[in-house]
Amino acid sequence: MAIFQTQTTSFREELLKGVHDLLVDTLKIALYKSTASLGADTTVYSVIDEITGVGYVAGGKVLTNVSINKANNVVYVDFDNVVWTPASFTAAGALIYNSSKANRSIAVLSFGADKSASSTFTIQMPDNSFNSALLRFN
Repeated sequence: MAIFQTQTTSFREELLKGVHDLLVDTLKIALYKSTASLGADTTVYSVIDEITGVGYVAGGKVLTNVSINKANNVVYVDFDNVVWTPASFTAAGALIYNSSKANRSIAVLSFGADKSASSTFTIQMPDNSFNSALLRFN
């Protein structure tokens, strides 16, 4: 089992089919243990291998201030950082998913190793730019 960082294949297909509206739909981020199997073939949010701990609720948190931007022939999506406080848990990765559309997957994040928190857990989103945003299309 492993967590591979990627946009999910189903998300890219569903974008072309008009399933997702990232500015209207509720997008969430859930945290996972290192035993999770997440990658390009992940199609929906699942509680299997989702973390538990103080300050964490199954399903994760809503992503806020979603924006869609474009520059240098790249369209990209930005979100605010996500913070859990209090937090006492360990996570190895995350799944961004669309809770408005049957919990369909969008992207998998790998933290590279287990990350533990004893008071606050923050997912720092990349800069809001065409060359570093988390979700980019060129």
